[in-house]
Amino acid sequence: MKKIKEAIKESNKASVIVYFILRFLVILCLIREICYGNFENALICVLALILFLVPAFLEKTLKIEFPTTLEILIFVFIFSAEILGEINNFYGKYELFDDILHAINGFACASIGFSSVYILNEKTKSLKLSPFFIALVSFCFSMTIGVLWEFFEYNADKYLGLDMQKDTYVENINTVMLDPEESNKVIKIEDIEYTILYDKDGKELTKIDNYLDLGIHDTMEDLKVNFIGAFVFSIYGYLYTINNKKYKLAGKFITKKV
Repeated sequence: MKKIKEAIKESNKASVIVYFILRFLVILCLIREICYGNFENALICVLALILFLVPAFLEKTLKIEFPTTLEILIFVFIFSAEILGEINNFYGKYELFDDILHAINGFACASIGFSSVYILNEKTKSLKLSPFFIALVSFCFSMTIGVLWEFFEYNADKYLGLDMQKDTYVENINTVMLDPEESNKVIKIEDIEYTILYDKDGKELTKIDNYLDLGIHDTMEDLKVNFIGAFVFSIYGYLYTINNKKYKLAGKFITKKV
């Protein structure tokens, strides 16, 4: 913990200011949730405070330096995902909020993947990777992280009874499951107005608008915007590798070896 605090003090002034402002807001949220008896939300606040320490921990442990812009982006992402998204339900209130965060995640993870290979390429004289290969690794690293996160969401929903993969109301479905002849023929059901759910005893549980999709739309949308974020950085990272003076903006997101 002492090393982490030292790393925070050594960080750029702007990122330190953002860190302490967001940390203060999370502590206020933590106190509020405890007063209201929302201990699950309080644990999310504690998790956010721990995640805020990760960049400094990685810098000290791996002897690397996160650029100020990337470090601030990480802090804002953690705050937005945990405090705004989970506790204040921005995911439900604002349709594009989740998409924006996944795009940012794709962008940031691509920058981290790019940095890992770029540092290796710069330090190793016997190995010189092409700019295209570095950009490709950057993109693939980001997409892998995105897929692993969707795996986590699916298993959390399945085994922990959560709803991280948010459902979607749909009016039309195409399925082979309703084919009476079981011939793999696609049955199209359109203009669904409402769906009524019953339990095994025939008791009506609830009535919902349209038909409720169970997470697939959310998962694919998340991967799509992750793809966009990863692709954008990979392209800019490729250009940075070719000419780091002309495309120096990418350097603000590239981690350096100390």
